[in-house]
Amino acid sequence: MNRRDFLWSASAASATLALGNSGRLFAEGAAPATWRTFEVTTRVEVLKSAGITHIWVPGALLNPTPFQKTLSNKFAAEGGTATLLENQSDSLSIIAAEFPAGVKPLLTVTSRVATQNLAVDISAPGKAPKADRAELQYFLRSTRHMPTDGIVKTTATEITKNCKTDVQKAQAIYDWIVDNTFRNPKTRGCGVGDIRFMLESKDLGGKCADLNALYVGLARAAGLPARDVYGIRVAKSELGYKSLGASSEKVTKAQHCRAEVYLNDYGWVPVDPADVRKVVLEEPPGNRPLDDVMVKAARQRLFGSWEMNWMAYNFAHDVALPGSAGAPVTFFMYPQAETAEGRLDSLDPDNFKYEITSTEIPAATS
Repeated sequence: MNRRDFLWSASAASATLALGNSGRLFAEGAAPATWRTFEVTTRVEVLKSAGITHIWVPGALLNPTPFQKTLSNKFAAEGGTATLLENQSDSLSIIAAEFPAGVKPLLTVTSRVATQNLAVDISAPGKAPKADRAELQYFLRSTRHMPTDGIVKTTATEITKNCKTDVQKAQAIYDWIVDNTFRNPKTRGCGVGDIRFMLESKDLGGKCADLNALYVGLARAAGLPARDVYGIRVAKSELGYKSLGASSEKVTKAQHCRAEVYLNDYGWVPVDPADVRKVVLEEPPGNRPLDDVMVKAARQRLFGSWEMNWMAYNFAHDVALPGSAGAPVTFFMYPQAETAEGRLDSLDPDNFKYEITSTEIPAATS
């Protein structure tokens, strides 16, 4: 993260972040939906501490959107100190906790959000309000793992060579991702999103942080503002997809990255080609062909709509964790921790333990 480009603000420990109603209007054609409220609790414990220990947990999306309003981010770090840090550019909230030597490092973060399904009808004329020019420019930039030159630019140009509009470009890149990539179940976590390596090695397998990062990078290289949206599934799918929802209230391993692309007449449009490949691989009985009825339905639906059984964290890349002596993380979707002996592996249960649970709050009490 380039500190010159960002303004951070901090709030006191155990504070609550309260956000008002969404300031961004629905794009023309967005289907009305019912708001649902979820409470997501992340409990992080470092089992083998050494010296001063730091823990970082992503809070729910800082800025309100048509698909999510963050109602609160509450946190507690007994025996330590915790601070909420905010980055408006990436709609990023970081709960950063520090524990002195000899204190058991334990951080609990509870985020409450309201979500609603989002759909943008690309087939109908759009009249979306124009986004801020600086915001669009920001989401055209190149990042460490998401360059927009070289093989990325060459590939994007080839994919979109016959396209005349931004909608056609966005659709062509989406179709190319669905047709040419695959979900690799052996990929750790959600992947790393190193798109230059994927294209140069011709290894187009991975998980959501790889496949959707490839979409975002190619879109940016083609001149379309685009962004990854990092988050976590919080409930089962109501649309009949077992593979696209949480199986229980324990969502510890349900992290999922989505993507948005900005189209001039429609505003920010949701897409998720990685989930199409997830349906191919995982939807029972598994290994479905692309011409399977359920796959075709997912492919059509996931260009322009999201089912919001999912909570968004942020849009951030190359995140410098406040107070860390280590390198920036490529994206911030998993809890992170660091002791005097260095950064812990967030996927290593022997040294770094965390549990994430999600509960839907009935409308009368939300």
